[in-house]
Amino acid sequence: MTEDMGKFKCKSCSKEMENEIFVLNMWVCPYCNYHHSINAGDRLRITVDENSFVEIGKNIDSIDFLNFYDTRAYSTRLKEAKLKTGMDEAIMVGEAKIEGIDVAIGIMNFGFMGGSMGSVVGEKIKILSDCSIEKKIPLVVFCASGGARMQEGAISLMQMAKTVSCINRVKENRIPYISVITNPTSGGVSASFATLADIIIAEPNSLFCFAGPRVIKQTIKKNPPSDFGSAERNLINGQIDMIVNRSDLKKILTSILELFR
Repeated sequence: MTEDMGKFKCKSCSKEMENEIFVLNMWVCPYCNYHHSINAGDRLRITVDENSFVEIGKNIDSIDFLNFYDTRAYSTRLKEAKLKTGMDEAIMVGEAKIEGIDVAIGIMNFGFMGGSMGSVVGEKIKILSDCSIEKKIPLVVFCASGGARMQEGAISLMQMAKTVSCINRVKENRIPYISVITNPTSGGVSASFATLADIIIAEPNSLFCFAGPRVIKQTIKKNPPSDFGSAERNLINGQIDMIVNRSDLKKILTSILELFR
């Protein structure tokens, strides 16, 4: 997606559109229906009722356990991600209403270090799950992640077990859990809380897999199918329950929540 004099070029079909049209269409190309990535704040605005979101689990910061350094120090990457996104981590969690229905909602932001799951993301999923159980309200999580956060080593991998345990407690309390897969969702997130939902919804053409096509090609030395990991292929194979356009998502979520209620 590129910007030129108030216009955007679709990264899929390369057609240009006015910025205003693009935003009004919820960051979806009106020509090819390509769903461009959006940040957590914008996702929140188009999903929940106005002024209904109350954030919980704030002011929890990641720690550089390993003094990790690749091309830059992990601590530097964290500072850059916070400045870039205006968020303290790769997920925001809280309570909100969707068409008047109370929910515990989490929204991941791929712009924060690729939505990677480290210790704080795992802890925020726990806090959100506890809120869902305590208030007896449905849990909704929008997933967008490249996987575990390598800068935290084994600590990041432990979050898979932690989040699975948290979601299992939600299910044991017979509370509905809906996950919404956005592009991309892979790695440790796809192998943990993203796939445990009662209902799994995906946006069109979202990549949803453990290892992406590039990694698969490097591993098996062959090209994977052109639609490998796509929402459409996952729907055919029963990995997800439905594919929903962004413009219809709030309406569909409302219908599902009403059904559970």
